[in-house]
Amino acid sequence: MKKLLLAGILGTSLFAVSCSTVKKGADAQNNRSEFLKMKGDFQIVSIDYDKQYKIKPFDEGADAQCFVGSHWRFIPNNFTGAYTLNGGGKCPALTQPIKFEVKDGNTFMFKKIQEGTKAKQNIVGYTLDVVNMSTDQFSLEQNVPFDGSTVRVVYNFERTGMK
Repeated sequence: MKKLLLAGILGTSLFAVSCSTVKKGADAQNNRSEFLKMKGDFQIVSIDYDKQYKIKPFDEGADAQCFVGSHWRFIPNNFTGAYTLNGGGKCPALTQPIKFEVKDGNTFMFKKIQEGTKAKQNIVGYTLDVVNMSTDQFSLEQNVPFDGSTVRVVYNFERTGMK
């Protein structure tokens, strides 16, 4: 009788785990479809924020307006990409490799990858909310803490090509 009870409990547990695995698989598939919307090349066409603040995104030491016109490439099959600032005026010219991920379809996370290091060695990154995503455009919203409140910064992207 004890063996039969143990077998019943074990069978029920395996069934519960298998159902959980199916749900996780469906969630992963939904997240994958969100990744695929970001596949390709995009450009930041505008940045919206309260202009009384001086914003320097992503620790580049460059003003937010230096990011307008920047080129971003997303390769979702290996979660890599890069952004390129064009330079000119007081804006630096640079290309920064990144590792990124979209979680739950509405959270975009990325970290900069320095030459000679692996992504898992870098534990510092950025988290932004995905807003209004479509196949050809999306926005990323970042809430930056400042003086006990937050400054809302919205980066507006448009597709420039598929690669």
